[in-house]
Amino acid sequence: MPVAQKAVIATTSPRAFILRHMALFAAAALFVFVLSLTYGLDLSPGFF
Repeated sequence: MPVAQKAVIATTSPRAFILRHMALFAAAALFVFVLSLTYGLDLSPGFF
């Protein structure tokens, strides 16, 4: 008979959860913004 394993759930405050997700969203938005700035930029080896 297999032994059931309990899931370990880390207890974090809702405030920390929201702040962490807001920081991840801001990082993703910044990454997309930087990608949009480099759109059409010639990054071939001849450029350097």
